[in-house]
Amino acid sequence: MRTAIITHPYCRKHKMTEEHPECPARLDAISDRLLASGLDIAIEHKTALKADTSHYALVHDQAMIKEVMDKIPNEGLTELDGDTWLCPDSMKAIERAVGAGILAVDEVVAGKLDAAFCSVRPPGHHANQSTSSGFCVFNNVAIAAAYAKTKGVERVAILDIDVHHGNGTQDIFKDDHSVLLCSLFQHPFYPNTAIENHQTLINSPLSAGADGTDLKALVEQQWLPKLQSFKPQLIFISAGFDGHLEDDMGGLKFVEQDYQWFTEQVVEFANSSDCLGIISYLEGGYDLSSLGRSAVTHIKALVEAG
Repeated sequence: MRTAIITHPYCRKHKMTEEHPECPARLDAISDRLLASGLDIAIEHKTALKADTSHYALVHDQAMIKEVMDKIPNEGLTELDGDTWLCPDSMKAIERAVGAGILAVDEVVAGKLDAAFCSVRPPGHHANQSTSSGFCVFNNVAIAAAYAKTKGVERVAILDIDVHHGNGTQDIFKDDHSVLLCSLFQHPFYPNTAIENHQTLINSPLSAGADGTDLKALVEQQWLPKLQSFKPQLIFISAGFDGHLEDDMGGLKFVEQDYQWFTEQVVEFANSSDCLGIISYLEGGYDLSSLGRSAVTHIKALVEAG
């Protein structure tokens, strides 16, 4: 597949408290591993666009947008919630984190790319319509999905594989039946969302200790049949890699080969349907070694599968 990695140096400028797990080194871990793998020459490298208020407003309240912008400090840190802070350069990162998905949608809808991996931060899937939380400021993937709909995409699927439930994305789209959200997550676990399911909302909770066998079962039994009946025109992946065995942020036991298998299934589905392409967004993943390995395995599968 014609695949690009979309990022921007400004995404490293967002910094929170000392020793915070959501740190700039996460992007370095991915880029370093990509270079070491030799895969960097097989993909396109694109610079994320600068998003603006009109993009954020596709899914977020104006009051929330204003609050975030007003809280950008001149120095030091400002707390958004107990887990999330802003620094003087945070807006530079946020603009590009959102803008990466805008560019990805434009490129895929125009037929210039089949897949894109947005290697950006801060992540987004815990941010709902009115609140930032859980390391997330604006909901990057939700904004990109809503933007795709303004470009004529009628049915969108979002597949969230982070160890934590994509509660913000759920809150934004749970009443929008043109968006299919499938989310796996460790349960019970942060953010302790009530589990809902309906025609276009498929939540797949996993107990601590669940591994690749459990992943394959839920994808084959729950997600693939739903994708086949829903027939999305564009697929987004909230690609959290904190379900890895080596990541102590959670208690799942996925390994790189599980992320490879999952990605291959999504690519196979996309290639066998009328889907325009796949846009993947970095969410969690805090053990730097397993994050780099898992993300590059995921990108490689986008390039080579199908």
